[in-house]
Amino acid sequence: MKRPVVAGVDGSRESLAAADWAAREALRRGLPLRLVHAWEGLPEDDRDAGLPEVRAPQYHARRVLRAALDRLNERYPQLYMAAEPVGRQPGPALIAEADDAELLVIGSQGLAGVGGFLSGSVAMATVAHAERPVVLVRAGETPADEHLPDGSCRASTRTPYRDVVAAVDGPCDDLLDFAFRAAELRNASLEAVHAWHVPLGRIGPGNGERDRIREEAARELTALLAPWRAKYPSVRVRETLHEGRAVHVVTRAAEGAGLLVVGRRRRRIAVGSHTGPVAHALIHHVQRPVALVPHD
Repeated sequence: MKRPVVAGVDGSRESLAAADWAAREALRRGLPLRLVHAWEGLPEDDRDAGLPEVRAPQYHARRVLRAALDRLNERYPQLYMAAEPVGRQPGPALIAEADDAELLVIGSQGLAGVGGFLSGSVAMATVAHAERPVVLVRAGETPADEHLPDGSCRASTRTPYRDVVAAVDGPCDDLLDFAFRAAELRNASLEAVHAWHVPLGRIGPGNGERDRIREEAARELTALLAPWRAKYPSVRVRETLHEGRAVHVVTRAAEGAGLLVVGRRRRRIAVGSHTGPVAHALIHHVQRPVALVPHD
């Protein structure tokens, strides 16, 4: 059975943009789309559905899902979609949904947090604990934003896709597989970005240490990418190395991208919402959709 692409919706502009992005991704992957709306006030089972105190959140959930379905059915009539309200707190509900999904897509407000009922620590906990890739999408993201502008610098969906950018910092098969696959699906180029720096105490006048460190980083990046180039021979790959902090290097590289792919280590504890300093900063600063891929 195919895993669906799952989108969390709550009626916010961010979640609607996320659902739209998820619909396009589901079409690219040949997968169904599942929309979910989670709210703590929803009934746990049908026996509680008629209680007065749950009718309002139940009605709201159905209205949000119906509006999202109608919108997407009009835009993507060829896509198979399903929608379901989930009677759990949003964080645990979305983490559970991600377990059975190809990927989870939710809306992001960037510096202001993550939108709608997915605000603050709830969203960060979802990203930190989901066992499948999670894509964060900003409000206002449109199909044309995935494509390069046309010859008159106008937005278009008829032009080639923008690059997929992958932040590469050591071995990470899950991240590279996701990034190469995303580029292949879009017939887009993949830019593998690596930030390097000279450790304190290893640089001195005229000793060539900086050049040696850069050359070593370049060799390691090429070696990491080699098996994935062989697995995805149609993907055009560009290797980019810059000296500096990873957050700054990757943020600059992602400015013209269609999708940024970042790794995050799986958490070994059941609480908290920490995603790692680099991933956390990129979530808040990068304007493009960000895919966070868990890895060991």
